[in-house]
Amino acid sequence: MFSAVVMQDVSFGYEAHAPIMQVKEFNIEKGKRVFLHGSSGSGKTTLLGLIAGVLLPQHGTCEVLGKELTHLSLSARDRHRGSEMGYIFQSFNLIPYLSVKENIELPCRVHAKRLKRIAAPTLGDEVRRIAERLDLHHYLDRGVTKLSTGQQQRVAIARAVIGRPRLVIADEPTSSLDSDRQEAFLQLLLEVCDEARATLIFVSHDRSLMSHFDERISIAEINQVRS
Repeated sequence: MFSAVVMQDVSFGYEAHAPIMQVKEFNIEKGKRVFLHGSSGSGKTTLLGLIAGVLLPQHGTCEVLGKELTHLSLSARDRHRGSEMGYIFQSFNLIPYLSVKENIELPCRVHAKRLKRIAAPTLGDEVRRIAERLDLHHYLDRGVTKLSTGQQQRVAIARAVIGRPRLVIADEPTSSLDSDRQEAFLQLLLEVCDEARATLIFVSHDRSLMSHFDERISIAEINQVRS
């Protein structure tokens, strides 16, 4: 089966000769729902940075969605990430001066490949279709700062999945929620990723969520540098 992520003999450190991440081999199959967990300082953020192409290893190879990131320029990695990956940040990173609609449609405005993959006839129709799926259609013209935390999370999901990215990365998105809201958020995320046929990498320290995923991986199992 085609792999969404393939890392081999990867070594990364912010200082020369002081690696904080060493990975012998790490693969994620296309279409899998993967739960990554680890303690603070275990390398979760570094691993995501390498997968997203924000960071580059000093040694080894990191192939994501068929592209060897170490062979790409900075601008090419930016295009690859924007066109093929959706990212849900812990703090959402919504644009505060844009409306809900404008935040959701942003990836398709910036990346033509995302726009070409929408399911509806127009971008406006696609935004509304996804917003209705996430119960956000009544708030499309509202500023995102006027929304509740739960509503902002759903906007972040919509922005991440619009234009059918092949990989969605969720970085501790439920850390501020109680258990009931965690469950509701996770179910929505899994459903919209299934609809988009996207591989999902979900990072959390909360192991109670692991049962929802195909694979459960501890960072300590893959990072040979001990914190």
